[in-house]
Amino acid sequence: MSSQVPLHSVASQSPPHSYWGALSDSAKLTGNLEAWFIDRDGARVGQSLVAAVRKYSPPGPQLAWKFMDPDDVGDDDDVQRMVLEEQVWVAVVVQPNATTHLSRARVNGDQTYDPTTAIKVFYSQARQEIATGNYIVPLTTAMLQATTSAYATQTAQRYFAQINSNGEPNATALQLIANAPQTITPAISWTMVNLRPYNAPAAQAVTLVGNIFLCIFSFMITMANSTARALIEPHMRFLPYIALRIIVPLIAYFPLSMSYALVNVAFDLPLGTKYGDAGGFLLSFFFIYLGMCALGLSLEAMITIFTPRFVPFFLFTLILYNVAPVVLPDELQNSFYSYGNGFPIWNLSQALRTIMFNTNSHLGRNAAVIIAWILMSCGTLSLLTWLTRWYERRNRRRAMRPKSPVKRLSETEKGKGKAAE
Repeated sequence: MSSQVPLHSVASQSPPHSYWGALSDSAKLTGNLEAWFIDRDGARVGQSLVAAVRKYSPPGPQLAWKFMDPDDVGDDDDVQRMVLEEQVWVAVVVQPNATTHLSRARVNGDQTYDPTTAIKVFYSQARQEIATGNYIVPLTTAMLQATTSAYATQTAQRYFAQINSNGEPNATALQLIANAPQTITPAISWTMVNLRPYNAPAAQAVTLVGNIFLCIFSFMITMANSTARALIEPHMRFLPYIALRIIVPLIAYFPLSMSYALVNVAFDLPLGTKYGDAGGFLLSFFFIYLGMCALGLSLEAMITIFTPRFVPFFLFTLILYNVAPVVLPDELQNSFYSYGNGFPIWNLSQALRTIMFNTNSHLGRNAAVIIAWILMSCGTLSLLTWLTRWYERRNRRRAMRPKSPVKRLSETEKGKGKAAE
């Protein structure tokens, strides 16, 4: 017990710092979130908004706004594709002829004029629901609220000055405004277009917290396997023993992964969004199984040197350093957390997000990283087992080696010998 107290102290300090650090700088790093502003109007509305956005500099977090040439990005379908391909987090598009539509509606008193058709905002919530909910949507909305309100005030003042040019208001113009007050305020507004809604709150259990359960389940298999094989280990040769340590967990992970995948079905997670119900379920089970294999075999390898007594400390570290990079996107974390791209849980989470919400697919890379972890764990397990057995054999040989028969003379015997001479 006393030997574990220092380890508990270290475990309670070092790994948690990784998780706390993953969250601490997000508000300071919003400038890494790329956002596009595209003016397809090219007239008074578009030009005024571009100028206002360039000057927009509120205190606190801001997005990295870039002003894109409409000819370079194509039409709205192309912009949507770029958002879905994760080239940009959000795109604000001032629609063609926005100025003409507003002026015509104001002059004609058009009651059907919809200010929200002037601007479209494209984003993908399911790309990372925390980033979009906490930063992308609020910061974009705040920017548009400030700039469109300023434009509405300016254009209303200009219009009222025109209809009062002779010192008396134009009764016809006032009646038209009364018929279509939305042409004065808000004059222009925007429509939020969520290309990939995060419409299953329970999915967070799969993409984040549930991965901790995978670690715990695989840890239970590791401990059970360690206890069971202790009886037969001394009687097994090296290669059969390695096969036992690898194959038995791989078999045990199969029903556990299936049960975990079936829980997702029970809670109606949208597994059929991209690949159909059957394909989505099988693909999710495949990745869950791979993830459990990667996590479980790493524990299986480390129990060789940590022993069942100390391997929980490795489990604690494994969980925290795997989960920390998943909480927020890379842009909102210190560059240190980019290591997550090569860790199992980060890739498992991204793969399941693609299956459930049809986000940009990296399934090939995700599977490759997780399989690489499995192979690395198998190699590490084999090496550590060989080294452990070699060390044990060396100690046994030393223990069996006969001691030297030569006796050292005591100081008394040496003294007697000298006296005899």
